[in-house]
Amino acid sequence: MTSKVVDGVERRVELLAPAGGPSALHAAVAAGADAVYLGLDAFNARRNAENFTLDTLAQACDYAHLRNVRVYVTLNTLVLPSEIDRAIEVASRAANAGADAFIVQDIGVASRLKEQVPEANLHISTQMNTHSIAGLEAAALLGARRVTLARELSMGEIEQLADVAAQLGMQVETFAHGALCVCYSGQCLMSSLIGGRSANRGLCAQACRLSYDLHAESNPDPLPAPGEHLLSPQDLCTIDVLPQLVRAGVSSLKIEGRMKSPEYVFAVVGVYRCVLDRVLAGEVSAKATDQERRTLSEAFSRGFTTAYLEGHRGNDIMSYGRPNNRGVFAGRVSRVGDGWVAIASEVRLVPGDVIEFWTNKGHFAHVLDQTARFEKNTVFVQPERAVGKGDRVFRVRSAEARFVDDPFSPRVAVVGKVQLRLGEPARVEFSPCEPRVAGKVVGHAEGSVVEVARTKALTEDEVREHVDRLGQTPFCLESLEIDLDDGVGMGFSQLHRLRTAALDALSDLLITANRADSRATHATHIAYPLQPACSADNDVPFVAVWATNPACARAAKRAGAQAVYVPALNYKRGEASCQGVRLSQAGQAGYPKRAIIALPVVNHDPVPGTREERLGFDAWRYVKPGKPVFADSLGDLVRAHDEGALPELGFHVPVTNRAALQAAATLGAHRVWLSPELTLGQLDDMARGATVPLGIVVVGAQELMITEHCPLMSQGPCNERCNECPRREVHHHLTDRKGFDFPVVSDALGRGHLYNGVSLDIVHTLPDLIDMGISAFMVDSTLMTPEETAKATSRAVRALDAALHGGAAFPKPRGATTGHLFRGVM
Repeated sequence: MTSKVVDGVERRVELLAPAGGPSALHAAVAAGADAVYLGLDAFNARRNAENFTLDTLAQACDYAHLRNVRVYVTLNTLVLPSEIDRAIEVASRAANAGADAFIVQDIGVASRLKEQVPEANLHISTQMNTHSIAGLEAAALLGARRVTLARELSMGEIEQLADVAAQLGMQVETFAHGALCVCYSGQCLMSSLIGGRSANRGLCAQACRLSYDLHAESNPDPLPAPGEHLLSPQDLCTIDVLPQLVRAGVSSLKIEGRMKSPEYVFAVVGVYRCVLDRVLAGEVSAKATDQERRTLSEAFSRGFTTAYLEGHRGNDIMSYGRPNNRGVFAGRVSRVGDGWVAIASEVRLVPGDVIEFWTNKGHFAHVLDQTARFEKNTVFVQPERAVGKGDRVFRVRSAEARFVDDPFSPRVAVVGKVQLRLGEPARVEFSPCEPRVAGKVVGHAEGSVVEVARTKALTEDEVREHVDRLGQTPFCLESLEIDLDDGVGMGFSQLHRLRTAALDALSDLLITANRADSRATHATHIAYPLQPACSADNDVPFVAVWATNPACARAAKRAGAQAVYVPALNYKRGEASCQGVRLSQAGQAGYPKRAIIALPVVNHDPVPGTREERLGFDAWRYVKPGKPVFADSLGDLVRAHDEGALPELGFHVPVTNRAALQAAATLGAHRVWLSPELTLGQLDDMARGATVPLGIVVVGAQELMITEHCPLMSQGPCNERCNECPRREVHHHLTDRKGFDFPVVSDALGRGHLYNGVSLDIVHTLPDLIDMGISAFMVDSTLMTPEETAKATSRAVRALDAALHGGAAFPKPRGATTGHLFRGVM
């Protein structure tokens, strides 16, 4: 790992690369990665990558550690009740295989990991949605060594969080290059609720990359937009802001791409290695060259953006036109013949390149095979579809950039010494050239006592020739010192055995030393001295309502709701919304007394440039000691408890196993609202014997994603004065290619919220839910009118009363969904 002194402080900056499989691992190390992250065949957020088994993990760790590269294993998915013990067992075996750290999303896995596998470092995944000081403090309580920050942070926020993390004995990691999720990580249920493929379980179907139309009110015509892919961001590229990231105090720069090819990994890591080294060396020409930028574009690009790092959140960060690789511009069609076309190329095209024609009827790929003819700057091809003169051509894959895998590369440079003295044991030793360990780590082997030659004596050239046969090893010989007495006799086979044994010894020593060096940095677990805040045994079942305006809140109370939860974003007079639409006029009546404030899922610190600072929003003004509060992030749970409030942990922190439930209780939760991705049977596993009261949403529109980019911006220029935005006063929805509608809501801070168009209703299961021990049942009226809120609340209250007194269960309404209650997630 390289470092730089900034303002008198040494900045150690790690380049962290993706390794979707063995070849990608070799590519990452060959290109200069300081560390790699990889997944096993379970519990990782890229289950469709090639991945590793526990057996191949050991080989991967040895390969990396020999070359002083660290290996981080991703356990960054939610873990279901029946899986928690197996997840910890996998982690324990992975640690034994050589894993240096685990990247974790699930708070249950995090807490168990630090207890049962304390020798391994805990890294908090970006899936845990850490975007505030409170989030860092929560991570510290879990015993984390490092936190991968949310992608939606500005440079100023990162600098502040890096400083706080250092005070807590932690590091911060940021994404430096690759795909951007439009949704805050860990908050996306779109793939899950639409198709059962949970992004939180590593099987995201990338529904955000599909085409959508934006509609307003009942207008059948879609609103004008720059393209069809309204949820598809460009790719992150920080190559030109690396100096700022280093100065901000980032400890690790992470390249996304475990689903990408070894060629992608080799190209992207190689460019970042070169530029980062120049930055850390303080060179004036630290910025990327045009050729380096071209290399990044050709590796994979939907268009590049620094996005939120430099405060951008509008249309310029989006790839509305296409959701896949653009490649590099190669030229245009100059002539069209009968079955063939000529391309006037502006880049060197060779056989095996994959090009893409962009026509007025779409675009399609074509491989430059043996039928292609190359003449100077013109290439003649026979495309499968019609193209026209002037059509653009892009190269999306370069044959010349193909990565040739060599499991022995990159080779470790060593210096050797051979000692053959008469009457003494033969000795061969090797030591690495790397200054960090040169002369400190020596692998050696000794043979039998050296004797006088019976026939022909060994020469120095013969010794050198037979010791320098390292072709099938991971080593290369820089220099060889030979101490050879005259008249020594020895068979070449013994030299070969000594060479092999000495190199094997060196390999073992290097692997052990580098592994120990990595493990030595793990953080000490900070115990949070709390007992579960509240017993679940005596909790009386009740119906609660989530209300975004006073009219719905009061209608819910009249219908029998015993608790009303009001989002802090809708509490201020003039910020209420009904059916997801901001009310242009404030109502005469306010919210009912004893309404419980709900903190936002996304709650940035008011650093200059953030939405919170710009619009003067402070959710914490509503949090009072001794009063309940709904905390929808782990950080806000910890902060609310520290401020003396009685926090409930919201369902946006997915609690899906008993270990997570216990961790939430230990961190101060007075109630836990369970994940919507659990089945009825899994809820039963969670609830029976729970030491903290539990809640679940039973009616309402389910939120699919939360975005820093507002989807309403696709309509055109936006002044980002969200508190007075007229677009927020109109109903909007996205329509997919199958005709399904997804309501879109923009909140008071301009963040987008996408909802499922089919409402959840599991009221008919209340007898089962009560029997297993769940006591709080939420009606979410975000997209309801006051009349609909009263009706839904009344139905839930009557169903609860029937369940408690032995009455018949209510029927499931037609047209509603039961979510994952009966179908589960993959």
